[in-house]
Amino acid sequence: MVTETQVPAGLRSKVLGLPIDVCADVAEAALALHGRGGGQIVTLNAEMTMAALEDPALGDVIRAAELVIPDGAGVVWALGRQGHRVRRSPGIELADRLLVEAAERGWRVALVGASPEVMERLKERLLLRLPGLDLIATVHGYQPAEAWSGLETSLQASQPDLVLAALGVPRQEIWIQRLHRGQPGLWMGVGGSFDVWAGTKKRAPSWMGALQIEWLYRLIQEPSRWRRMLALPAFAWAVLRGG
Repeated sequence: MVTETQVPAGLRSKVLGLPIDVCADVAEAALALHGRGGGQIVTLNAEMTMAALEDPALGDVIRAAELVIPDGAGVVWALGRQGHRVRRSPGIELADRLLVEAAERGWRVALVGASPEVMERLKERLLLRLPGLDLIATVHGYQPAEAWSGLETSLQASQPDLVLAALGVPRQEIWIQRLHRGQPGLWMGVGGSFDVWAGTKKRAPSWMGALQIEWLYRLIQEPSRWRRMLALPAFAWAVLRGG
């Protein structure tokens, strides 16, 4: 079911009890959030929605996030059934736009997650493309457990303007919510974006995105995802049942 309320930043609707911010331009909304002191950005799709219904901790994080954007076609469809005409806003595209803005505005940027090899390639590629980018921290996600506390303390002390975390759902969302409290800047989970930017994986062709079947491309690349894809029809059925 979709309901809506008015919030200071604009219209906030709900899909299956989870918030979605309805805005004409998610990048402008993110930049405005930075100007207000920052916060957590969540990129919501059908798969994450169904995971949140099963995982109260993830659901609480999404409800507390300062900006929730419609990353998936299913969420856009659910909003459309209620008269909200919004565009799908892939998180990878918003994150890329924020990196460009960061380079132009002199923001301090931290990248956290992915494998050591991916992180090295990512740094090289980003600095070649955006030479003005101020990367104050690049931390791969395969750190030993005892290292995380110190890394987190150092990250918070540096007060970055933008933190992108590629630790997987729900780990990255829960991790961000714990660390970003009282911190300035934008904090955003980006899933597999680092792998794409590093060149180790490819995004679906644009025509598949236009047909809203990027999920099929991901499934072909990673057949082990098939169980997770069962969330898609479950999401559609839940929205239809909820009106």
